[in-house]
Amino acid sequence: MSENLDSLKSEMLAVGKRIYERGYVAANDGNLSVRLDQNTVLITASGVSKGFMLGDDLIVLDMNGHTFEGKKKPSSESGMHLQIYRARPDVQCVCHAHPPYATAFAVAGIPLNKMVLPESVIVLGMVPVVEYGTPGTEELYRSISKYIMDYDAFLLSNHGALTVGNNMLNAYHKMETLEHNAQIQFIARQLGKVRELDPKQIRQLMDLRENFGIRREVGLKSVKQKPKR
Repeated sequence: MSENLDSLKSEMLAVGKRIYERGYVAANDGNLSVRLDQNTVLITASGVSKGFMLGDDLIVLDMNGHTFEGKKKPSSESGMHLQIYRARPDVQCVCHAHPPYATAFAVAGIPLNKMVLPESVIVLGMVPVVEYGTPGTEELYRSISKYIMDYDAFLLSNHGALTVGNNMLNAYHKMETLEHNAQIQFIARQLGKVRELDPKQIRQLMDLRENFGIRREVGLKSVKQKPKR
């Protein structure tokens, strides 16, 4: 086992523990993966609490979903992870969790499409609600595929949230930013008003993205709340 693999495993265990301790997952919810190279991915095992994972709970898969290393069953949503890696060569990590405020917006069908917090504008931009797809099936990725090229964070309708990044901590920090933004917007709604930044302020924030190595266009494609049926 390479030193790089050992390091990535340690990092994934630490991120899994943090996701669990922050209440972003319950029981055995959620899954994490990281691209090892062009042909292999490290992913969490199925049916394991992210807060109590051990090294044996991490599986190496090839890009066809076959187990390359590990004895446990990989996450039931490994297919979704692999398809994201195929679609986005720039993505090195995928983080899926159920943070309460972001998931509440997903359940309500309300996208986080208001530009209100500078940090969230820079890192994420707008966040769409992805149409519901049954977890662990091709249906879920088909829904995500409509948005994967334009965003780095997604609200999964009646399910949870998903973020992608260029390394493990980057994807996880986007999940933190997403949940923090959702919580603040929820509270602002209770206070009666969500005051958005104006176009000039948003452009100035977009100009800062290059300094942080963030794609300028991410999260800028307009998303609207879908009408209730």
